[in-house]
Amino acid sequence: MENLVSLAKRALSASALATAVAMNLTSCGGGDSGGAVTGAVANNAVVPSAVTTAQIVPPGSTFRGQTYAEWAAAFWQWALALPLAPLQHPFAACNSTDRPISADQTGSVWFWSAPDTIGSCNQSAVVIPAGKAVFLTMLDVEASSLDDPPFRATTYAGQKAIAEKFASRIGDLFCFIDGQQVPNITAYFAETQQFHFHAPSPWIFETQGGNGTSVGAGYFLMLQLPPGTHTIRYGGVFHLQANDLYPGSSPLDIQKDITLTVTMGG
Repeated sequence: MENLVSLAKRALSASALATAVAMNLTSCGGGDSGGAVTGAVANNAVVPSAVTTAQIVPPGSTFRGQTYAEWAAAFWQWALALPLAPLQHPFAACNSTDRPISADQTGSVWFWSAPDTIGSCNQSAVVIPAGKAVFLTMLDVEASSLDDPPFRATTYAGQKAIAEKFASRIGDLFCFIDGQQVPNITAYFAETQQFHFHAPSPWIFETQGGNGTSVGAGYFLMLQLPPGTHTIRYGGVFHLQANDLYPGSSPLDIQKDITLTVTMGG
């Protein structure tokens, strides 16, 4: 996942503009044709240790009793609660030296997110134990009671409206797993209900943390991968419109192209 606010700030600075507002987003995407990665693990039908080819939980299905929207909320609760040190936050880490994929992961599903970077980034992850599923956050956004504008809202309706607005700016999605294109990627959209989270001080988006509420929306993949090394390339573009960041802000495209190499244990 990533911070769209800081991404926008960096992009605008590169264009010789002094300031920008920060936003909260993450990354992955898909295409329309080419080789397909099948989705065949609906409702926990496949035991993880029995997976012999890459599997994606289909949209509208549950995995280990939770929907995509519920897993997305769990991801955000996990990510927003992480401290900035001693390891880099996953939104800021672009390699496994800064933050191995195993850091702060528990349970049978591990979370992963695109780093807070513009353009391309290559990430190599340490071995993921056999039997773990990977919840890969694609391009997404959250709005909360602790964020600064334009992502701050204290009510469910306000947070929902902001999340949906910026999620609608996501486009040009792509995702390839071991060279095979994920078909119909836009079907993997999920929007959370309002959830509670606790952020440290400082936290990934602001200096002052605390207890907050949030709504997230975007694109996600629940993956089960067989033993061995796998390459996942994913990305897309945030097509920000005029006035999205603040009154008078210019249109801005923020591109992401991430290559993640993971090794699943035997």
